[in-house]
Amino acid sequence: MTSGTDDDLTWSRLLRARTPAAASRLGLLDGSGEDALTSLYLPLALAGQRHVIAQLGQSLDGCIASRTGDGACVTGREDHVHLHRLRALSDAVVVGVSTVLADDPRLTVRHVPGRNPVRVVLDPRGRVPRDRTIFQDGAAPTLWLVGERTRVPAPPRHAEVVRLPCGQDGFAEACVVEELADRGLGRLLVEGGGVTVSRFLAAGALDRLYLTVTPMIVGDGRPGLQLRGPDRLHDALRPPSRRFPLGDDVLFELTLRRPGLE
Repeated sequence: MTSGTDDDLTWSRLLRARTPAAASRLGLLDGSGEDALTSLYLPLALAGQRHVIAQLGQSLDGCIASRTGDGACVTGREDHVHLHRLRALSDAVVVGVSTVLADDPRLTVRHVPGRNPVRVVLDPRGRVPRDRTIFQDGAAPTLWLVGERTRVPAPPRHAEVVRLPCGQDGFAEACVVEELADRGLGRLLVEGGGVTVSRFLAAGALDRLYLTVTPMIVGDGRPGLQLRGPDRLHDALRPPSRRFPLGDDVLFELTLRRPGLE
């Protein structure tokens, strides 16, 4: 790993490298495989204007929180920095209602330089109370996605209510992606929780999945990915992958689709 100063300079360049031509001008294409930051984030920076990724941190036995919902220290600081880098490279960060109710997240970029993404809450039934941080702090634009017929109080001061068609199981993932793309938010990070990420994965709506595994055994905790699998392991999803050390954790990058570079 390079020094902190070198990492800061490389990260600054990665934030500006949205096309191969720009990456070349910034010196990121020559010997990029020798630099950990460039190797990990340049493919994402060059993924184009329409790209959907997801991220989860989990224990060795696949848990993202304890049975009581405590998930604050599943992965280490290096993974937290990685998550903030993903946010900085995204137009919007998407979370489900349960994540907002349980964690009251800020969903901002704090550990690295970059611009805060638009915050998107999937809340078909309008359950999020107005006192949640994302509705109060004004740190970034916030979209509150609710069902077409859902009755909600007056919208919070720092959030826009967006109404979408809603079935018994919630929003169709493709509908969410298209609505956000129509608003110029094509680069999406689906951050949580496990149910929301699983739904996007099962719907074939993800281009990449970042899964960080920490050497911890939780036991009867809350599982991360949950989706119906094949009868035979031979037919299991086995996408191309890369591995990166993040302190004591290991990050797996799974490429689910191969978008063309713009």
